[in-house]
Amino acid sequence: MPNGIQLRVTTYDHPDAVKLNDEVQVEYRERYQGEGDETPLDPSMFVPPNGIYLLAYDADGNPVASGAWRAQDENEEGYSDGDAEIKRMYVIPEARGLGLARRILTALEVDARAAGRTRMALETGDQQPEAIALYLSSGYDFCPKFGLYRHYNSSRCMSKPLA
Repeated sequence: MPNGIQLRVTTYDHPDAVKLNDEVQVEYRERYQGEGDETPLDPSMFVPPNGIYLLAYDADGNPVASGAWRAQDENEEGYSDGDAEIKRMYVIPEARGLGLARRILTALEVDARAAGRTRMALETGDQQPEAIALYLSSGYDFCPKFGLYRHYNSSRCMSKPLA
């Protein structure tokens, strides 16, 4: 499957993005005993230069992975000026282990840096060890908590400078 994978910029409300978002919500509910990600998101948050939404398509044109970033600046939820917050990183089960998440993550970092963002930031959870391993191996470190789930014990926040 790695051959022929194409990354495409799309919108948060594109039908393929909605399909993968629905799938990741099912996975969140399974891993976190019934709770999905309730972070308020709007398609306008992912419009360049203040964000981007990427989908990976296989050679047959099927969506197999997603990832996005949105601009954040210092606020009461603990973000810092210049943050690019990663959202909706997901790879369908059949495409896992092929390096798609790392490829999307790299593309997001390049785009956020080009948009003038100074730090990549993300929130994941303790029931997502694969995600934590990906981020640690990509140069991310744990950081003070931010965002909607900052008061949850299961929340894990990570960041990486975009110097």
